[in-house]
Amino acid sequence: MTEFKIFGPTDAPEKSRALLESSLKTFGMVPNLHGVMAGAPGLLEGYQTLHRLATETSFSKEELTVVWQAINVEHGCHYCVPAHTGIAHSMKVDSSITEALRNETPLPTSKLEALRTFTLDLVRSRGRVDDQAVSDFLKAGFSEQNVLEIVLILAQKVMSNYTNHLANTPIDKPFQKFAWVKNNVGRE
Repeated sequence: MTEFKIFGPTDAPEKSRALLESSLKTFGMVPNLHGVMAGAPGLLEGYQTLHRLATETSFSKEELTVVWQAINVEHGCHYCVPAHTGIAHSMKVDSSITEALRNETPLPTSKLEALRTFTLDLVRSRGRVDDQAVSDFLKAGFSEQNVLEIVLILAQKVMSNYTNHLANTPIDKPFQKFAWVKNNVGRE
């Protein structure tokens, strides 16, 4: 497997240095994902921007966690599932939600389950969900804005999940305790 360089603020390409400094300031470290992405400054900047925008959506912290992790688990991202488990803990999201997402078991509420179902429909159909799926999602208490916000978050997760698949990004030390392997590896 190809090893991608993990840059720090001092050895990164010039256009990535300020972005990595921002990561350091925000997270107290430079996440390995950001260090890998620094090799393409536009990718890192785009990812950071989409991450900020994702946190500014109308979703609650629980709902945001469902969207992030549903995509991470579906994509089988060895790095993002543990990282977002740690993020969910820091956001005080109930562990029953994070464990259900990680283990692909039922979520504690029908509304959260409807969110995961619609998110996965969107991912699996590459945006070509049928009218019934949209109708069911709206009937569950979500809005057209939420439909479009999932597209935003999906774009963010494609950037990180695909980068991690390509680079086999090492899990950051704070998230190693949340290491994860996808159930039914190899199903597609």
